[in-house]
Amino acid sequence: MKRVFDIIFSFIGLILLLPFFIIIALFIAIDSRGGIFYKQIRVGKNGNDFKLFKFRSMKTNSDKGSLLTVGGRDSRITKIGYFIRKYKIDELPQLINVLLGDMSLVGPRPEVRRYVELYNEQQKMVLTVKPGITDYASIEYSNENELLGKAENPEQTYINEIMPAKLNLNLKYIAEQGMKTDVKIILRTIKKIVG
Repeated sequence: MKRVFDIIFSFIGLILLLPFFIIIALFIAIDSRGGIFYKQIRVGKNGNDFKLFKFRSMKTNSDKGSLLTVGGRDSRITKIGYFIRKYKIDELPQLINVLLGDMSLVGPRPEVRRYVELYNEQQKMVLTVKPGITDYASIEYSNENELLGKAENPEQTYINEIMPAKLNLNLKYIAEQGMKTDVKIILRTIKKIVG
């Protein structure tokens, strides 16, 4: 049932958002050199790697250094990048990942391998379900970049504070998962973005 829900709504979403995607793509192309999409290897269900799609919000090759972005002081983010990140527009191409079956609309956000290697046995439970575009942690930590921007050591703050808290919320989702929970999270995500 969840997979059917994902296919129907990701397909409808991609069709309806296509004109908007074209406009965003034009702005990205005008704003800076490089591709429209940014593809990054993330860890999915059962620990399998997949390519996650995003609209490119940073200058080309910016991921050669830190994998974390740190709010307003991160000079790697483009002008249009700040806007599409603020309203989570950069995440919309992940509807392609949902349609392909790599992701679900709702589920734990997929992480890069570097941080997954730090998970303890309990935290690895998040790899037993498909990752999603949104979940409890996405809503709770929608201002993650700003939190990291205020940190003296963003990397350590992420590893020691933010990542464990997000994983606890991921585990909460796994314990409560179901269509009712998914619809609740989608509605809360829309409210958070609009708000």
